[in-house]
Amino acid sequence: MSSTSSTTTTTGAAEGTRLTLEIWHPDCWGLQATEAVDAGLLVHTVHRTLDETVKGHFTAYADTTARLDEFVAFVDDSPLTYSTVELGQRPTGTAPDPGNVTRELFVEYDPEHSISDTLVSHGFIHDASVRVEAGAEHWPVFVAGGRAEVRDRLDTIRAETDAEISISSVAPAAADSAERFDRTDRLTPRQRDAFELACERNYYAWPRETSARELAAELGVSKTTLLEHLRTAEAKLLNPDGDMD
Repeated sequence: MSSTSSTTTTTGAAEGTRLTLEIWHPDCWGLQATEAVDAGLLVHTVHRTLDETVKGHFTAYADTTARLDEFVAFVDDSPLTYSTVELGQRPTGTAPDPGNVTRELFVEYDPEHSISDTLVSHGFIHDASVRVEAGAEHWPVFVAGGRAEVRDRLDTIRAETDAEISISSVAPAAADSAERFDRTDRLTPRQRDAFELACERNYYAWPRETSARELAAELGVSKTTLLEHLRTAEAKLLNPDGDMD
């Protein structure tokens, strides 16, 4: 979950990239709750308390009030949260559309159960609201530096936190959120086949629903080749110009 106290706006001529990172990491109440119950969270603001805990303001949303009740109860009962305070229910419409029931929550939890500080310490600047759905966090971030450096930073974060991190969108630093785009058209056919199959088979989900060995067998390549295709695809997704070193 997020533990940054404010959103940083990037202006000027700084060189870098805007990414949306899809993240799973251990011991996160929000990930566990959205995986167990068909509901979601928007992360608004969070801050550290004098007791060195984190208090965050969230919007929980679901299709029905009953589902939202189940979700809030799961969060409140989680051993990873200290307290949950409801601010009330706020329907966003009169028709029974998905996500039409929302509730504002204040949740207190341990900062060790957040990946935010690690992202910031490696130069990933929180760029917009974080969305948590189906056991995955979706982080819009800005990051400076070349694609090789960014790739190395992500590998370091994976090693430090046991996180599963994939890139779901990328755009030049000058683009706003509405201008982000998918770069899979820059992949070779084999890289695209490997990347799209991994997504389809929920290789990036937690727990994973397939293994690299199973993906390799389905594509008729070795495990080493499959992993190289996936890493190269990530490298290209990190490059706003679409070419490689």
